[in-house]
Parts: sequence; structure tokens; C-alpha cells
Amino acid sequence: MRTDTNDSGAAARTIAEPETEDRTALRILDAALEQFTLLGLRRSSVDDVAKRAGVSRVTVFRRFQTKDKLVEATLLRELSRFFQRLDAAVMALPTMEERVVEGFVVALRHTRVHPLFGGLLRLEPEVVLPYLTVQGGFSLSATVTYLTGHLRRAQQAEGRPDEDPQPVAELMVRVAVSFLLNPASCIEMDDEDQARAFARRYLAPLLTA
Repeated sequence: MRTDTNDSGAAARTIAEPETEDRTALRILDAALEQFTLLGLRRSSVDDVAKRAGVSRVTVFRRFQTKDKLVEATLLRELSRFFQRLDAAVMALPTMEERVVEGFVVALRHTRVHPLFGGLLRLEPEVVLPYLTVQGGFSLSATVTYLTGHLRRAQQAEGRPDEDPQPVAELMVRVAVSFLLNPASCIEMDDEDQARAFARRYLAPLLTA
């Protein structure tokens, strides 16, 4: 199954753009984040979000069209914030190999403790799954695009072969997502030392595969 490059590019542009200055849209997104965190996606309606934001449901639909698009916008905003934290956590490391290893650990930790991402993965994994796959939205393709950009810049900075890094980025992202969706494993991913050892042994070599 291939990531649609148009979706991927749109996702990357959405995340890279500054947060909207539309105060009403921001209030709706804040309300959606709170609503989805407290009650999940299945038990939350557009009416619930509108009430929490102090606006009419018509106002919500004018800005986000459908509940799916509201969920997508909420997830993408949180994903953008996650990328900023991830960059801050790994930017000082000297090599891409070290950034991949530490980034994997940071991503697992952040996602599990995040009130929205972690909560949905625990309470409604079957509902959130479509938002983590190509069919369901931009989240997966946005993450692949983000990592692809980092791998490409590392190729140039570290003199690595000039090959398309997107397949490697997608494989790394899919591995991380699989552990998030189904953490039961012979590898204790809750143990950061074991997660780091796993990434160093199995993910880092992909950079030179």
C-alpha cells in the first residue's frame, strides 16, 4: 500500500503552516481537543464540541465541514506540536543514527503519555486506527513526510548515498505505529533502554541498507 504523494504533500504543508489566527477556529480546536480527550471520538459529537466552544454547530461546520475533518484538524495540530518537541529532543545529537534511535524512544514515550493520543489508543484503538493509516487521513503520511525530510538532510550533511529515503522513513513509522497500536511484545517497549536497544539494532541499520 503506497502513501499518496499528494496527500503526503498536503499533510506536510498543513503541519508546516503557522497556526491559524482565526480565534473562533482555535477555540473550536481547543474544545475538540478537550472533548475528545475526555470522552473519546465515538461518544463525542459536533454538537458537544460546539457547546464546549461556546459556538453554534453551524459555525463548526463552516470551518471544518464534517466531524472527520474536525478530528483530522485536531490530530494534525497535536502532531505538529509533537514534531516540534521531537526536534527539540534530538536536534543536538551529532548523527542521524543517534537521532533515529532517540527519536523512536521519544515518540513512544510522548504518544503514550499524551492525553489525546495515548487516551485514544487505550480506549478506542479501533476508532483511532483509521486516523493512523493512509485511508483515514493525513497523520501517517504527514509523519512519513516529516521523517523523510530529516533523512534527506542527513544524507547531504553526512555524505550518505543520494537515494530516496521515503521507503525507509515509511518503514520506520509503520514499525513505531505497530508498537503503539499493539504494545504486547517480547520486547519491553515501556523500558526505554530496551526500546533504545531495539531501535539501535533494527532501525538504525536501515539508514545504510
